[in-house]
Amino acid sequence: MQAGLSRFFRHKPAVIGLLLLLGVLLAAALAGVLYPADPFAMVGKPFQPPFGEYLLGTDQLGRDLAAGVLHGARTTLLVGVVATVIATVVGVAIGGTAGYFGGRLDSLLMRFTELFQTIPFFLFAILLVAVLGASIGSVIFAIALVSWPPMARLVRGEFMSMRNREFVQACVSMGMGHARIVFVHILPNTLSSIIVTGSLMIATAILIESGLSFLGLSDANTMSWGFIIGSGRSVLRTAWWVCAMPGLAILLTVMAINLVGDGLNDALNPRLRSE
Repeated sequence: MQAGLSRFFRHKPAVIGLLLLLGVLLAAALAGVLYPADPFAMVGKPFQPPFGEYLLGTDQLGRDLAAGVLHGARTTLLVGVVATVIATVVGVAIGGTAGYFGGRLDSLLMRFTELFQTIPFFLFAILLVAVLGASIGSVIFAIALVSWPPMARLVRGEFMSMRNREFVQACVSMGMGHARIVFVHILPNTLSSIIVTGSLMIATAILIESGLSFLGLSDANTMSWGFIIGSGRSVLRTAWWVCAMPGLAILLTVMAINLVGDGLNDALNPRLRSE
Protein backbone atom coordinates (compact mmCIF):
# COMPACT_ATOMS: atom_id res chain seq x y z
CA MET A 1 0.00 0.00 0.00
CA GLN A 2 2.78 2.44 0.93
CA ALA A 3 4.62 1.66 -2.30
CA GLY A 4 1.47 2.33 -4.30
CA LEU A 5 0.91 5.66 -2.55
CA SER A 6 4.51 6.60 -3.18
CA ARG A 7 4.16 5.87 -6.90
CA PHE A 8 0.90 7.83 -7.02
CA PHE A 9 2.36 10.95 -5.38
CA ARG A 10 5.37 10.83 -7.70
CA HIS A 11 2.91 11.16 -10.60
CA LYS A 12 2.69 14.99 -10.75
CA PRO A 13 -0.40 15.24 -13.01
CA ALA A 14 -2.23 12.87 -10.66
CA VAL A 15 -1.35 15.04 -7.66
CA ILE A 16 -2.61 18.13 -9.50
CA GLY A 17 -5.81 16.27 -10.36
CA LEU A 18 -6.22 15.16 -6.74
CA LEU A 19 -5.87 18.75 -5.51
CA LEU A 20 -8.42 19.96 -8.07
CA LEU A 21 -10.82 17.18 -7.11
CA LEU A 22 -10.44 17.92 -3.40
CA GLY A 23 -11.18 21.57 -4.15
CA VAL A 24 -14.38 20.62 -5.98
CA LEU A 25 -15.44 18.30 -3.15
CA LEU A 26 -14.72 20.98 -0.55
CA ALA A 27 -16.73 23.55 -2.49
CA ALA A 28 -19.66 21.13 -2.74
CA ALA A 29 -19.45 20.32 0.97
CA LEU A 30 -19.43 24.03 1.92
CA ALA A 31 -22.22 25.03 -0.48
CA GLY A 32 -24.82 25.11 2.28
CA VAL A 33 -22.53 27.19 4.50
CA LEU A 34 -21.41 29.72 1.91
CA TYR A 35 -24.80 29.98 0.22
CA PRO A 36 -27.48 28.84 2.69
CA ALA A 37 -30.32 30.32 0.66
CA ASP A 38 -32.18 28.47 -2.08
CA PRO A 39 -30.00 28.49 -5.24
CA PHE A 40 -33.19 29.11 -7.25
CA ALA A 41 -33.86 32.36 -5.34
CA MET A 42 -33.79 35.56 -7.41
CA VAL A 43 -31.39 37.74 -5.42
CA GLY A 44 -30.40 40.55 -7.79
CA LYS A 45 -30.72 42.12 -11.19
CA PRO A 46 -30.47 39.79 -14.19
CA PHE A 47 -27.30 39.55 -16.26
CA GLN A 48 -24.89 41.05 -13.74
CA PRO A 49 -21.37 40.16 -14.94
CA PRO A 50 -19.01 38.08 -12.79
CA PHE A 51 -16.57 39.49 -10.24
CA GLY A 52 -18.89 42.33 -9.32
CA GLU A 53 -21.53 42.35 -6.63
CA TYR A 54 -21.86 38.59 -7.18
CA LEU A 55 -18.76 36.45 -7.59
CA LEU A 56 -19.88 34.65 -10.76
CA GLY A 57 -22.61 37.06 -11.75
CA THR A 58 -26.33 36.40 -12.15
CA ASP A 59 -28.39 34.67 -14.80
CA GLN A 60 -31.43 35.79 -16.79
CA LEU A 61 -33.68 35.48 -13.71
CA GLY A 62 -31.32 37.22 -11.31
CA ARG A 63 -30.19 34.03 -9.57
CA ASP A 64 -26.73 33.96 -7.99
CA LEU A 65 -24.64 31.85 -10.35
CA ALA A 66 -22.03 31.01 -7.69
CA ALA A 67 -24.73 29.54 -5.45
CA GLY A 68 -26.04 27.53 -8.38
CA VAL A 69 -22.61 26.18 -9.31
CA LEU A 70 -21.77 25.14 -5.73
CA HIS A 71 -25.15 23.54 -5.03
CA GLY A 72 -25.12 21.99 -8.49
CA ALA A 73 -21.80 20.34 -7.66
CA ARG A 74 -23.56 18.30 -4.98
CA THR A 75 -26.14 16.96 -7.41
CA THR A 76 -23.73 16.24 -10.24
CA LEU A 77 -21.14 14.52 -8.04
CA LEU A 78 -23.78 12.53 -6.16
CA VAL A 79 -25.34 11.25 -9.37
CA GLY A 80 -21.92 10.39 -10.82
CA VAL A 81 -20.73 8.48 -7.75
CA VAL A 82 -23.98 6.60 -7.00
CA ALA A 83 -24.50 5.61 -10.65
CA THR A 84 -20.90 4.40 -10.89
CA VAL A 85 -21.19 2.34 -7.70
CA ILE A 86 -24.33 0.63 -9.03
CA ALA A 87 -22.77 0.05 -12.45
CA THR A 88 -19.62 -1.34 -10.83
CA VAL A 89 -21.55 -3.80 -8.66
CA VAL A 90 -23.57 -5.01 -11.64
CA GLY A 91 -20.52 -5.21 -13.91
CA VAL A 92 -18.42 -7.08 -11.35
CA ALA A 93 -21.25 -9.54 -10.65
CA ILE A 94 -21.91 -10.32 -14.32
CA GLY A 95 -18.29 -10.24 -15.47
CA GLY A 96 -17.04 -12.22 -12.49
CA THR A 97 -19.67 -14.92 -12.93
CA ALA A 98 -18.94 -15.21 -16.65
CA GLY A 99 -15.17 -15.26 -16.23
CA TYR A 100 -15.09 -17.70 -13.32
CA PHE A 101 -17.53 -20.34 -14.55
CA GLY A 102 -16.98 -19.96 -18.30
CA GLY A 103 -18.73 -22.27 -20.75
CA ARG A 104 -22.31 -21.68 -21.79
CA LEU A 105 -22.96 -19.31 -18.90
CA ASP A 106 -20.06 -17.16 -20.06
CA SER A 107 -21.41 -17.11 -23.63
CA LEU A 108 -24.92 -16.22 -22.46
CA LEU A 109 -23.78 -13.39 -20.19
CA MET A 110 -21.42 -11.97 -22.78
CA ARG A 111 -24.10 -11.97 -25.49
CA PHE A 112 -26.32 -10.13 -23.01
CA THR A 113 -23.51 -7.63 -22.38
CA GLU A 114 -22.87 -7.13 -26.08
CA LEU A 115 -26.57 -6.40 -26.58
CA PHE A 116 -26.21 -3.36 -24.33
CA GLN A 117 -22.96 -2.32 -26.01
CA THR A 118 -24.55 -2.22 -29.47
CA ILE A 119 -26.99 0.50 -28.36
CA PRO A 120 -25.63 4.09 -28.39
CA PHE A 121 -25.33 4.68 -24.66
CA PHE A 122 -26.37 8.35 -24.56
CA LEU A 123 -29.43 7.79 -26.75
CA PHE A 124 -30.35 4.81 -24.57
CA ALA A 125 -30.03 6.98 -21.45
CA ILE A 126 -32.28 9.64 -23.02
CA LEU A 127 -34.87 6.98 -23.87
CA LEU A 128 -34.83 5.52 -20.36
CA VAL A 129 -35.25 8.89 -18.65
CA ALA A 130 -37.97 9.91 -21.09
CA VAL A 131 -39.89 6.70 -20.31
CA LEU A 132 -39.30 6.65 -16.54
CA GLY A 133 -39.79 10.39 -16.01
CA ALA A 134 -37.39 13.23 -15.33
CA SER A 135 -36.05 12.68 -11.82
CA ILE A 136 -32.73 12.17 -10.08
CA GLY A 137 -33.54 8.51 -9.49
CA SER A 138 -34.30 7.96 -13.18
CA VAL A 139 -31.07 9.67 -14.19
CA ILE A 140 -29.02 7.50 -11.81
CA PHE A 141 -30.74 4.34 -13.04
CA ALA A 142 -30.23 5.28 -16.69
CA ILE A 143 -26.54 6.10 -16.24
CA ALA A 144 -25.90 2.91 -14.28
CA LEU A 145 -27.69 0.81 -16.90
CA VAL A 146 -25.60 2.15 -19.79
CA SER A 147 -22.29 2.14 -17.88
CA TRP A 148 -21.85 -1.43 -16.58
CA PRO A 149 -20.85 -3.35 -19.80
CA PRO A 150 -17.20 -2.12 -19.96
CA MET A 151 -16.72 -3.06 -16.31
CA ALA A 152 -18.23 -6.49 -16.94
CA ARG A 153 -15.86 -7.21 -19.83
CA LEU A 154 -12.85 -6.04 -17.82
CA VAL A 155 -13.72 -8.18 -14.79
CA ARG A 156 -14.47 -11.20 -17.01
CA GLY A 157 -10.99 -10.99 -18.50
CA GLU A 158 -9.38 -10.62 -15.07
CA PHE A 159 -11.31 -13.58 -13.65
CA MET A 160 -10.51 -15.77 -16.66
CA SER A 161 -6.83 -15.01 -16.14
CA MET A 162 -6.97 -15.57 -12.38
CA ARG A 163 -8.88 -18.87 -12.42
CA ASN A 164 -5.97 -20.58 -14.19
CA ARG A 165 -3.34 -19.37 -11.72
CA GLU A 166 -1.60 -21.85 -9.46
CA PHE A 167 -2.99 -20.43 -6.21
CA VAL A 168 -6.58 -20.77 -7.47
CA GLN A 169 -5.96 -24.32 -8.64
CA ALA A 170 -4.53 -25.08 -5.22
CA CYS A 171 -7.69 -23.72 -3.60
CA VAL A 172 -9.82 -25.94 -5.85
CA SER A 173 -7.72 -28.99 -5.01
CA MET A 174 -8.19 -28.23 -1.30
CA GLY A 175 -11.95 -28.37 -1.77
CA MET A 176 -12.73 -24.70 -1.15
CA GLY A 177 -16.16 -23.50 -2.20
CA HIS A 178 -16.70 -21.19 -5.17
CA ALA A 179 -17.77 -18.25 -3.00
CA ARG A 180 -14.62 -18.42 -0.86
CA ILE A 181 -12.36 -18.71 -3.88
CA VAL A 182 -14.00 -15.74 -5.59
CA PHE A 183 -14.35 -13.34 -2.66
CA VAL A 184 -11.19 -14.24 -0.73
CA HIS A 185 -8.67 -15.05 -3.44
CA ILE A 186 -9.70 -13.78 -6.89
CA LEU A 187 -11.67 -10.57 -6.28
CA PRO A 188 -9.01 -8.91 -4.04
CA ASN A 189 -6.44 -9.45 -6.80
CA THR A 190 -8.63 -7.65 -9.34
CA LEU A 191 -9.52 -4.66 -7.14
CA SER A 192 -6.79 -2.45 -8.62
CA SER A 193 -8.26 -2.72 -12.11
CA ILE A 194 -11.78 -2.22 -10.78
CA ILE A 195 -10.78 0.90 -8.82
CA VAL A 196 -9.02 2.48 -11.80
CA THR A 197 -11.87 1.76 -14.20
CA GLY A 198 -14.46 2.88 -11.66
CA SER A 199 -12.72 6.22 -11.14
CA LEU A 200 -12.82 6.90 -14.87
CA MET A 201 -16.47 5.81 -15.04
CA ILE A 202 -17.34 8.60 -12.58
CA ALA A 203 -16.10 11.17 -15.10
CA THR A 204 -18.23 9.62 -17.84
CA ALA A 205 -21.25 9.53 -15.53
CA ILE A 206 -20.82 13.24 -14.78
CA LEU A 207 -20.77 14.03 -18.49
CA ILE A 208 -23.89 11.94 -19.14
CA GLU A 209 -25.74 13.56 -16.23
CA SER A 210 -24.77 17.01 -17.47
CA GLY A 211 -25.96 16.15 -20.95
CA LEU A 212 -29.31 14.85 -19.68
CA SER A 213 -29.80 17.91 -17.46
CA PHE A 214 -28.88 20.17 -20.38
CA LEU A 215 -31.70 18.58 -22.38
CA GLY A 216 -34.15 19.07 -19.51
CA LEU A 217 -34.26 15.34 -18.69
CA SER A 218 -33.63 15.70 -14.97
CA ASP A 219 -35.42 17.01 -11.90
CA ALA A 220 -36.31 20.64 -12.69
CA ASN A 221 -36.38 21.41 -8.96
CA THR A 222 -32.80 20.32 -8.39
CA MET A 223 -29.85 22.50 -9.34
CA SER A 224 -27.08 20.89 -11.38
CA TRP A 225 -24.34 22.03 -13.74
CA GLY A 226 -26.10 20.71 -16.83
CA PHE A 227 -29.34 22.42 -15.79
CA ILE A 228 -27.57 25.80 -15.51
CA ILE A 229 -25.96 25.42 -18.94
CA GLY A 230 -29.26 24.36 -20.47
CA SER A 231 -31.09 27.34 -19.01
CA GLY A 232 -28.40 29.74 -20.21
CA ARG A 233 -28.00 28.55 -23.80
CA SER A 234 -30.57 31.05 -25.09
CA VAL A 235 -28.51 33.98 -23.75
CA LEU A 236 -25.07 32.63 -24.66
CA ARG A 237 -24.16 35.65 -26.81
CA THR A 238 -25.21 38.30 -24.29
CA ALA A 239 -24.38 36.54 -21.01
CA TRP A 240 -21.60 34.07 -21.76
CA TRP A 241 -20.80 33.50 -18.10
CA VAL A 242 -24.08 31.68 -17.43
CA CYS A 243 -22.87 28.73 -19.52
CA ALA A 244 -19.14 29.27 -19.11
CA MET A 245 -18.95 28.98 -15.31
CA PRO A 246 -20.70 25.61 -14.88
CA GLY A 247 -19.01 24.42 -18.09
CA LEU A 248 -15.63 25.25 -16.57
CA ALA A 249 -16.64 23.37 -13.41
CA ILE A 250 -17.46 20.28 -15.49
CA LEU A 251 -14.20 20.59 -17.41
CA LEU A 252 -12.04 20.86 -14.29
CA THR A 253 -13.85 18.07 -12.47
CA VAL A 254 -13.71 15.59 -15.35
CA MET A 255 -10.08 16.48 -16.04
CA ALA A 256 -9.19 16.04 -12.36
CA ILE A 257 -10.88 12.63 -12.19
CA ASN A 258 -9.09 11.47 -15.34
CA LEU A 259 -5.73 12.63 -13.99
CA VAL A 260 -6.36 10.80 -10.71
CA GLY A 261 -7.42 7.72 -12.67
CA ASP A 262 -4.20 7.78 -14.69
CA GLY A 263 -2.21 8.11 -11.47
CA LEU A 264 -4.06 5.19 -9.89
CA ASN A 265 -3.39 3.11 -12.99
CA ASP A 266 0.33 3.82 -12.81
CA ALA A 267 0.38 3.11 -9.07
CA LEU A 268 -1.75 -0.04 -9.01
CA ASN A 269 -1.16 -1.70 -12.36
CA PRO A 270 1.65 -4.23 -11.89
CA ARG A 271 2.50 -4.17 -15.62
CA LEU A 272 3.41 -0.48 -15.38
CA ARG A 273 5.43 -0.61 -12.20
CA SER A 274 9.03 0.32 -12.65
CA GLU A 275 10.08 -1.09 -9.32
